[in-house]
Amino acid sequence: MPPLPLTDLPVERCVGAVRDALAEVGHAVLHAPPGAGKTTIVPLRLLDEPWLDGGRIVVLEPRRLAARAAAHRMADLLGDRVGATVGYRTRDERHVGPATRIEVVTEGILTRRLQRDPSLAGTGLVVFDEIHERNLQADLALALTLDARAVLRPELRILAMSATVDTDRVAGLLGADAAPAPVVASAGRAHPVEIRWRPPDLRDRPAEAAARVVADALSTDPGDVLVFLPGAADIGRVAALLERSVRPEVDVRPLFGALSLAEQDRALSPSPPGRRRVVLATDIAETSLTVAGIRIVIDSGLVRSPRYDARSGLTRLHTGPTSRASADQRSGRAGRTAAGVAYRLWSDADHAHRRPFAPPEIDTVDLAGLTLELALWGTPPGDLAFLDPPPARSLLDASDLLRELGAIDDDGRVTAAGRAMADLPVHPRLAHMIVAAGPLGRSAVACALAALLEERDVLRGRPDELPAGVGDRLRLVLDPSADHPAADRSALGLVRRRAGELRRRARAAAPDPGDAAGDLAACGPVLALAYPDRLAQSRGGGRYRLRSGAAAALPAGDPLTGEPFLVVAEVEAPRSGGAGPRQGRPVPGGDDLRIRMAAGLDEDDLELAAAGAIDDVTTLVWDTDRDDLRHRSERRLGAIILATHSGRAEAGDATVAALVDHVRDTRLVALGWRDRDRALQTRLGFARAAFGDAWPAVDDDALLASLDQWLGPRLHRATGRSDLERIDLGLVLRDLVGHHRLPELDRLVPTSVTVASGRSVPVDYTGEQPSIATRAQDLFGTTVHPAVAGGHVALVVHVLSPAGRPIQVTADLPGFWAGSWADVRKDMAGRYPKHDWPTDPTAAPSRRRTTRRT
Repeated sequence: MPPLPLTDLPVERCVGAVRDALAEVGHAVLHAPPGAGKTTIVPLRLLDEPWLDGGRIVVLEPRRLAARAAAHRMADLLGDRVGATVGYRTRDERHVGPATRIEVVTEGILTRRLQRDPSLAGTGLVVFDEIHERNLQADLALALTLDARAVLRPELRILAMSATVDTDRVAGLLGADAAPAPVVASAGRAHPVEIRWRPPDLRDRPAEAAARVVADALSTDPGDVLVFLPGAADIGRVAALLERSVRPEVDVRPLFGALSLAEQDRALSPSPPGRRRVVLATDIAETSLTVAGIRIVIDSGLVRSPRYDARSGLTRLHTGPTSRASADQRSGRAGRTAAGVAYRLWSDADHAHRRPFAPPEIDTVDLAGLTLELALWGTPPGDLAFLDPPPARSLLDASDLLRELGAIDDDGRVTAAGRAMADLPVHPRLAHMIVAAGPLGRSAVACALAALLEERDVLRGRPDELPAGVGDRLRLVLDPSADHPAADRSALGLVRRRAGELRRRARAAAPDPGDAAGDLAACGPVLALAYPDRLAQSRGGGRYRLRSGAAAALPAGDPLTGEPFLVVAEVEAPRSGGAGPRQGRPVPGGDDLRIRMAAGLDEDDLELAAAGAIDDVTTLVWDTDRDDLRHRSERRLGAIILATHSGRAEAGDATVAALVDHVRDTRLVALGWRDRDRALQTRLGFARAAFGDAWPAVDDDALLASLDQWLGPRLHRATGRSDLERIDLGLVLRDLVGHHRLPELDRLVPTSVTVASGRSVPVDYTGEQPSIATRAQDLFGTTVHPAVAGGHVALVVHVLSPAGRPIQVTADLPGFWAGSWADVRKDMAGRYPKHDWPTDPTAAPSRRRTTRRT
């Protein structure tokens, strides 16, 4: 291999410091701004280091296009071909050979290699490029590499390269023995870039605003144009507008990861003499990638970044504003070779309120994949060195999902199925679907469904106007001759390519054209392998109940309406205010979740999908229609009730508990209270009030508090309401007070007292004071006021007329005789002349009715 000639890139001046740091302490952080040449020059300059001893350098790049471009650039500098000294490996490509010394890898490639060989045999240096981007896979790979170095390979060198100035945290993480890693700083190479703010009019659509600024820039500024847009769909819209408006000598070139290699190369290649080009790119062109000839940058200010999407249970790309650091990276692309200009399609005031850096992915995405990798690694996350530790709540949710998918056991150890899932470059939900579909002969369907769910929808249009059926989409993917008025051909091509890649990974056969009907029929059962927690049962009218208990609904008139069961791949929270006239078909149950993608199931499919999660639940419930206790048996999957049967309850402990609970809920009303039982309860209450704790509390609150103790033992043979009503509450009360004390109760708190006439008059204990009511004639001859409680509590006496109407209420009968009796006597004698009305009742004989003497 010929020696690499010296270049004029700024990083050349600090290569020596990087060499020294790696030779002396084994790790370093290189801070080098965009354009310094760190990605391509540093690995080449380290190839002959003695400590490398002929081993490989592995360079981790966050993006596939950047990995491929970096490998090609390094090979060009060596005058060599890719796959010889310098090679690269991505999820879908492999260009390495036995002589490869520098291998650029991306995404989960390094993680997979570490899982298979934690010692990284044959590798002397791992370079983490663009570490500031905080890609989840890079964070995980760095944590695993540091753990492998500490345990197995202390001689393994690690170099982190960053374009930001915040390198202290990375240096602290890489360092050993409390000493941070050496930080080497390189100058950048950039020419002045003028920033021009061009916020669009509120009436402008983003694509129209971007296309208009491109046209203006082409007419006023020299050089090629690089336009940053959030996604492929946005690129397509702007490209269509520009193709109709730019001059013939201007080439419009899209640049995003899903394009073919030839299309990517056309976008990256310099413009021929006399021609200009407009490159429409995602943030793939933001770092680690040189786009030659660019003097003008037009930045939409938007980026699609991974976020956990609760609708699909997957991590999806979310469009939002870029950070200030990202905007600076993008504008810097205009100053690589000469002075340039950057148009920002937002205001400087808006810019000041943007976050300085993008949040790390580990804080924003679903961690099921990371949790599976950690289980496979066998080390708790708290024992690994992460730049930001994974959020505990996200790890817990991820573990719950992995257990349900069978990827880990109850102790968190990875299972055989989990190992197979980890080998597939998709979310664990989709990986489980592919692995589990193999024995069913449906791997091709599973791979197609995984690609459908992972990529953008193959149908275009307003969500409320698109069918929810996944089968409609699967037909388009599997059958090239199928058509749909809303089909997105670009998305279809992407999904078909991705499905093919997954089939190759899973070693699955291509779909059989003769089994199209079987493939579509298998759609629901196969999809349920990825979403066992998203099974749903019809409630009629397009409304469904999810296994979790949440309510969800299809748009009105959707073809899936009427399916008894669904597996729901994507749901969305309802928009506030409901569906207006321009929001598509209304949804039954406006507050329900909206079902965006789903497939139908029959009950047999659901039984298979739920596996051992279906429970036979027996409950005892109080049937309000029958007003009785009933035995109910349910076959249940979470909130989904598959079958139910009810009948009369059987005697037993569960029935006793249910009956006791019902009595408690009704506050004793369910029991068969008789008047004499309540009277006894009242007398006992009076005894406790008069004589204190010597008498037990038997009021309703006290009985409720001790319900289990006195009622439960009386219900061992009970089965329902009639048994409650047969409970002898008088006997219960006598048991509670003690039968030996009943004579004392009768003496102190008698049910009645005998008055002067010899008549027995019942005592009423329900008021504040006990009372009796009797006619005046029964009381003649009474000189001592009647009392209870051993004479300590005077009775309130209601003195009645011969007609039974009250003529006096008194607690001092002798005082009444001596006082107001004279007036009462006159009135009563006039009304009831046939009765005795003596002047001195204390001396008169007690007679209830006499013939008056003349």
